[in-house]
Amino acid sequence: MRITRVLGAALLALGLAAGPAAADSSPSADPSGDSGAPSQAGTSFRSATEIEQGQQATASGSTGDYLYWSFAADAGQRPTVKATVKLPEAHASQTWQIDVYDGLRRRQSCQYGAQTRTAAQGTASVELACVLRTVRAWSEPWANDPLPGTYYIRLMAAGLPASDLGLPVSAEVRADSKDIGGAAAVDGSLAQPLTPGIAVKSEQEGSGSQDDQGSKKSAVLSSIEPDGGWSSTWWSDRWVWTGIGGLLAALAGIGGYALTRGSGRPSRIPPGV
Repeated sequence: MRITRVLGAALLALGLAAGPAAADSSPSADPSGDSGAPSQAGTSFRSATEIEQGQQATASGSTGDYLYWSFAADAGQRPTVKATVKLPEAHASQTWQIDVYDGLRRRQSCQYGAQTRTAAQGTASVELACVLRTVRAWSEPWANDPLPGTYYIRLMAAGLPASDLGLPVSAEVRADSKDIGGAAAVDGSLAQPLTPGIAVKSEQEGSGSQDDQGSKKSAVLSSIEPDGGWSSTWWSDRWVWTGIGGLLAALAGIGGYALTRGSGRPSRIPPGV
């Protein structure tokens, strides 16, 4: 019995000694809460960092740098891009601007939102926003309408004095969309969304060549797409409302006929006979 008690006390002491070491070796929780969010930005269209809608991306840079991100937007969506720039403590007046380009690298105008703002000297941060027009499934070649595909975000500072060049800044960017639905539907659709490398990829798939796997993978420059895939087709919920309207019109016609036709055909026997 005495030997059992001694062994138990020794094992208990070893457990208490190993407890803090095991606790210290456990992984710590991610303070950001979103470990998959990008933490850097590109410096050009080709190196733009891909982000998903609803995902907040962060990046660190210097005043004078151009920061690029990209996201996917489908037909019927109205994208909204927001950015927050945290400025250094000592800086002069700075003007920051956020621009959005479509898959053809055409600058898209903002319906509303503070696309350009000037931060006074000593301001801690500046917030920018841009609400684009609704993405159309099809458009005329001469039009500048937003089309389904990849959209690029460019964040930059304009008119910086020489004393403010190279100061460290940090930025937060987020892209969201509102689904407009059939109200923005058009009769037509694109053959392919406007994403980088889609033309080369389609050509290789059509030829059926599977010899050079390396060139086939390198042709796909963009891997982002909306949740559930691209839905830019002829179908929209406008067809549902059109069908419901036609059914209601038919029921109204039947009801009007039943009310106005009377009690039936008149009798051919003259009255009083």
